[in-house]
Amino acid sequence: MKTPRIEYPFEIRPLSKEEGGGYVITFPDLPGCRSDGGTPEEAIKNGRDALASWLAVAAEFGDKIPGPFGAVSGRFVQRLPRSLHAQLIARAKAEGVSLNTLIVSLVSLGLGQRIERPAASGRPIKRSTGRAAKSARRSA
Repeated sequence: MKTPRIEYPFEIRPLSKEEGGGYVITFPDLPGCRSDGGTPEEAIKNGRDALASWLAVAAEFGDKIPGPFGAVSGRFVQRLPRSLHAQLIARAKAEGVSLNTLIVSLVSLGLGQRIERPAASGRPIKRSTGRAAKSARRSA
């Protein structure tokens, strides 16, 4: 079976010894689409096969195939203390960017730092979407 390029966001996390060890890859937009492997790279390779199979079965049965990021709009509302809001406005002005651009940058930076935690935490060690997925595809 031809393996597709992974265009859907995916998550990889280490499996505990009780779960059999290795790594699991899941595709949040595709219910039940998952695979595993002994290494993150092997999980990605096996994930490509799982993705191809999931899409083929859905097409065969005429099931609706959700698009990547189908469950998110890209918009959320967050309340902030006035003092923090004022600090963010001042920083955005000083950097010459919009408030939205500054907040997206800060959130991305913070999320990147959290993802790089040691695998022992049991949290995802790699979450890939969009451009980041391209480099994961190249290395797999």
